[in-house]
Amino acid sequence: MLTFENVTKIYSGSKKAVSGLSLEIEKGEFICFIGPSGCGKTTSMKMVNRLIEPTEGRILIEGKDIMKQNRVQLRRDIGYVIQQIGLFPHMTISENITLVPKLLQWTKEKRRKRALELIKLVNLSEDFLDRYPQELSGGQQQRIGVLRALAANPPLILMDEPFGALDPITRDSLQEEFKHLQKQLGKTIVFVTHDMDEAIKLADRIVIMRDGEIVQVGTPDDILRHPANEFVESFIGKERLIQTKPEVQTVGQIMNKVPVTIHKGETLASAIAIMKQKRVDSLLVIGEDNTLEGYIDVEDIEENRKTSLLVQEVVETELYVVSEDSFIQDTIHKMLRRGTKYVPVVDANHRLTGIVTRATLADLVYDSIWGEETKQESE
Repeated sequence: MLTFENVTKIYSGSKKAVSGLSLEIEKGEFICFIGPSGCGKTTSMKMVNRLIEPTEGRILIEGKDIMKQNRVQLRRDIGYVIQQIGLFPHMTISENITLVPKLLQWTKEKRRKRALELIKLVNLSEDFLDRYPQELSGGQQQRIGVLRALAANPPLILMDEPFGALDPITRDSLQEEFKHLQKQLGKTIVFVTHDMDEAIKLADRIVIMRDGEIVQVGTPDDILRHPANEFVESFIGKERLIQTKPEVQTVGQIMNKVPVTIHKGETLASAIAIMKQKRVDSLLVIGEDNTLEGYIDVEDIEENRKTSLLVQEVVETELYVVSEDSFIQDTIHKMLRRGTKYVPVVDANHRLTGIVTRATLADLVYDSIWGEETKQESE
């Protein structure tokens, strides 16, 4: 899909921002470029759509040399998302999303249809299309920035620290949303970040750079287990390496497969009985086919027991979830940031498959952080 062949970028004064970069990126791959400031990661990405042009070497997209293509047309065929978003304040959300299709002379009806298709992908309602950027939150605006990059259905999307300016909670949810979207649509992504946790979570492969050169390329798991040298080990951080145990990697390996649940059609009296029996203060609420609807806790019941009879009338729907292939380390960080006592595990159809609690994680965290020290002391 995308090939770098010995690509070098030299600025005035013979400074090499990128030196001899060679890399093959497969169709549908999610690649994260990461490294310290000035390492050449952003320059490498911007050379793909010729915002910066290479001094030496070749960049090929589907076998075609980008330097032999019309620059304007090249950029229209590549999605581009930046941290600053860059929405036009005088345009509606629909107009912002379909800017490139308009330049490509799509009809008004076709543009509107495409905007409607896309807005549903990020769980925003149709009425957002007629709003203006200033009426949206930062997270909502960033979603629109992503949709604009997808509008003309490009096979390749470049993303330059797109979530860096968002608060941690919004950033977490957008990362989850975008990774799911990328898997669903099969797009090839070149993503620049300075956040190692973000790279580990999102990437199929990570490209670590230093002084304009690639130091290591590999899957997150490969890099965490086998850092190429002391620089990579230091850049990753000792705490990440320690927490990566060969035998335990993902949520699916440690989750409780029988969470305490209640069907949304049950009564609040039934919910109280189950809580008393299971000695818990909250229940996960499920619907048909075990679909996760949300949760209910004792406070919800106490506040609503005089006016409501059924669980579905008081269920809380805002609930952070993970999938079975989510990294344990990432899940721990998010639980701590959010102050949650547990996190449900769902499949691709949002069906409940398990739960991870702080109690579940306690022994694992102990073994990961202090286990080796305890072993050495005993010896």
